[in-house]
Amino acid sequence: MSHTTGTALPDPRRWKALVFISLAQLMVVLDATIVNIALPSAQHDLGISDANKQWVITAYALAFGGLLLFGGRIADLWGRKRAFVTGLTGFALASAIGGAATNEAMLLSSRAAQGVFGALLAPAALSLLATTFTDAKERAKAFGIFGAIAGGGGAVGLLLGGVLTEFLDWRWTFFVNIPFAVIAALGAYFVIREPEGGRNRSPLDVPGVLLSTLGLVSLVYGFTRAETAGWSSVSTIGLLVGAVVLLAAFAAVESRVRHPLLPMRVVADRNRGGVYASLGLAIIGMFGVFLFMTYYLQVVQGYSAIKTGFAFLPMVTAFVIGSTQIGARLVNRLPARVLMAPGFALAAVAMLLLTRLSVGASYPGVVLPGLVLLGLGMGTAFMPAMSLATSGVQPRDAGVASAMVNTSQQVGGAIGTALLNTIAASATATYLAAHHAATPAAAKLTQAQGLVHGYAHAVWWAFGIEVLASLIALIFITAGKPGTVRVASSTDGPSGTKSEAEQESVPVVMH
Repeated sequence: MSHTTGTALPDPRRWKALVFISLAQLMVVLDATIVNIALPSAQHDLGISDANKQWVITAYALAFGGLLLFGGRIADLWGRKRAFVTGLTGFALASAIGGAATNEAMLLSSRAAQGVFGALLAPAALSLLATTFTDAKERAKAFGIFGAIAGGGGAVGLLLGGVLTEFLDWRWTFFVNIPFAVIAALGAYFVIREPEGGRNRSPLDVPGVLLSTLGLVSLVYGFTRAETAGWSSVSTIGLLVGAVVLLAAFAAVESRVRHPLLPMRVVADRNRGGVYASLGLAIIGMFGVFLFMTYYLQVVQGYSAIKTGFAFLPMVTAFVIGSTQIGARLVNRLPARVLMAPGFALAAVAMLLLTRLSVGASYPGVVLPGLVLLGLGMGTAFMPAMSLATSGVQPRDAGVASAMVNTSQQVGGAIGTALLNTIAASATATYLAAHHAATPAAAKLTQAQGLVHGYAHAVWWAFGIEVLASLIALIFITAGKPGTVRVASSTDGPSGTKSEAEQESVPVVMH
């Protein structure tokens, strides 16, 4: 892509590039949920203990969440295309090892490796999108498609995981990644062109890498431990306190070093900060509900894995409509907060509907409306959020800005799963202690009622979290109606365009 005085000619192959970028994103998002369905089969085949089975999920989440900022910086250093292709290649190899696993150690190490390469791949994908699509209308369309995949892919993972496990074997939840990765990597290699002058060749900030990785791993693992060991356990408190100390030290170091891993200009911008905070909170609510609805449909209603996956399909459809038909069409006509705040508020209304869950609640009457509104609201908000989070950043910062979006999602997902699961378990235990059954049949019903009481109690918390996300979007995100979105070029200078310092502090969407 060539730069003229402050303008960039669009890449003629950008729409083909979008196909391969989206395919890679789908693979990463699928992998967060696809293995969940297959876990019982894998546990039985490989003789994994109940105490260790959570590590199949946790190993991926820790490596992915902990290394995202580092992955984003590597993408800025190496170049996004190179990081993207390397990430895809590594992910495919890790998936092949996971599918061929003959013991617990092999499976867990493959999941950790998937997380490592996912952390390189995900920020590279989003930043490639941000630097490839510079025209406002085209950017809206591209981010609409990408946002739909990023948000709806998790539910597709549940469905695909159910189908593969039931009709083939749990190993195919790993092997299915290989064709995705190979096609995306070959397509990227031959089709994607990276803008010139987009690399950040500054020396690597090693203290920043260590502090951010340890801090994020400690945070994600702390919330994961809370699920199994409880909030008052020494290990949970130690990890969470450690995370706060490490991340505070990281922020202090980043504001002082010459070449920071995460330049403060990326997060100090009011709009980007508002996006990271509101999106992270909204994901907490969404992931928690995802978890409860899976439990509710399978454990209480007796749905099979495949039937559960199909039950989530209306939510995926609504998410795609919200992202591509509402968000992408209106993002250039309305300020981002006019889409994000009502989108998160609609998700809160969905939570309110889902608090009506009961043992005998009907799918069409209670579950379906809640899932559809959740998908519609989150889809509408996701698209402008992802676009705004990467607008106005210089190409050399695109990787870390994209990594921050992924980090808010990943950390939000981990917190949502642990926090809301713990709240639900506590409410269920309280309910069961207060309701004693006289017969085995009554005990079974009481157990189901206790579970549903716990889910509904936690969904009330999710409702409050979505309301807070909506308020943050409304108050903090002040970017006006977008004009021409242009990604700042590192070659821009005083010739009639903004200086580098000015471009770093003013979001392009406000032009």
